Amino acid sequence: MTGAFRNVVGDKTYRFDDLRTLMAKATPARSGDRLAGLSAENAEERAVAQITLADVPLKRFLEDLLIPYEDDEVTRLIVDGHDPDAFAPVASKTVGEFREWLLSDAADEAALARLRPGLTPEMVAAVSKIMRNQDLILVARKCRVVTKFRNTIGLEGRFSTRIQPNHPTDDVNGIAASILDGLLYGAGDAVIGINPATDNVQQAGRLSRMMAEIIDRYEIPTQSCVLTHVTNTLECIEAGAPVDLVFQSVGGTEATNSSFGFTLADLAEARDAALSLKRGTVGDNVMYFETGQGSSLSAEAHHGVDQQTCEARAYAVARHFDPLLVNTVVGFIGPEYLFDGHQIIRAGLEDHFCGKLLGVPMGCDVCYTNHAEADQNDMDNLMTLLGAAGCTFMMGIPGSDDIMLNYQTTSFHDALYLRKILGLKPAPEFDDWLRRMAIFRSGSGFSLFEGLPDGFSRSLEAVPEEA
Repeated sequence: MTGAFRNVVGDKTYRFDDLRTLMAKATPARSGDRLAGLSAENAEERAVAQITLADVPLKRFLEDLLIPYEDDEVTRLIVDGHDPDAFAPVASKTVGEFREWLLSDAADEAALARLRPGLTPEMVAAVSKIMRNQDLILVARKCRVVTKFRNTIGLEGRFSTRIQPNHPTDDVNGIAASILDGLLYGAGDAVIGINPATDNVQQAGRLSRMMAEIIDRYEIPTQSCVLTHVTNTLECIEAGAPVDLVFQSVGGTEATNSSFGFTLADLAEARDAALSLKRGTVGDNVMYFETGQGSSLSAEAHHGVDQQTCEARAYAVARHFDPLLVNTVVGFIGPEYLFDGHQIIRAGLEDHFCGKLLGVPMGCDVCYTNHAEADQNDMDNLMTLLGAAGCTFMMGIPGSDDIMLNYQTTSFHDALYLRKILGLKPAPEFDDWLRRMAIFRSGSGFSLFEGLPDGFSRSLEAVPEEA
């Protein structure tokens, strides 16, 4: 079913040529959609588009595809994977009625889990566009997504962190110092993940071996990841490197992913290769994906679809491969796509909501670039709101400043703050390890021992020399 949408307000008739246009016009304001020429002309047109979108039946998103089936493998993944039986409880609802149901007590954790296979990312993106921030927080908090590798991520009352020990020259001692710093703050249960400054197979293998040595020596119940291209990781596995998680940045269209240099078949091959290593001890979720609003637009691969809907489609890609972690790097691409703190905060809440509703273990890199109209107080606000929404994990970087990628994000002590004010603990296996190592005080999930624990007193001896 295709066709235009019309709505009359006073003496003015508003016309939206198709569902794709209506979705874009209904999106809360952001610089990326304006750059692409997709956004509403003003607040009044946006409000009318949202009112109009609220009356669209959810079924229409199965009939009126925003990107044609024959043109895009992500669309084919979404359509072919849709479960009509799971969709049945909400099949008769409009977008607005779906919002009301999501906010009701009937939409509890169990009901939302059953519904996931029946939802498409376009449905989820649509309902997010007519929700207030508090709506996004309330519904996301009801969604529980639990994943496992060497520990258990996403349980009720738990909040995890990624140590991001990047170094501008990949200096092993500098990386090791950052890892130690993070562990001493109780960070690192989500993953120890390095963005290599030199991105090639040799360096990825070297960094994988370094992290494996640290994890094995101290029996840390966590996982490592080198954030290199999926094809590099495949070569590392073939060469015998100790790869825990396979990383890839993913987008919501085939053309976006082609610009990143991979296909869905490549992801499937890499996942099979990682599973064959059997390095997980409590589970086999072996994929780590990162996304970000604006990636499809920056690659000129958005097909006229607004950036937030493209982002939600990326979660369909992620969901298909059963990842341990998915991270929306919400403010990293820059103010061309999310202009200021207000837009970054809204986008972070949207991404988290859409990912969790689709069944993705959603974390957020609460971040901004130095040329954006944002500051650390904006990030404090978003971090706190995401904590209330049940976010799975966030970043931990020394001093909140990534000296290799040159952007501002969250620090190790930010995670301690969030755990203290919300009463959250790390993943249970990691929490037990922190107490055994005398990093956390027994009986408290928030108090640190002062000084260097005995278990790390000889840590410098364990750091490999620069090759």
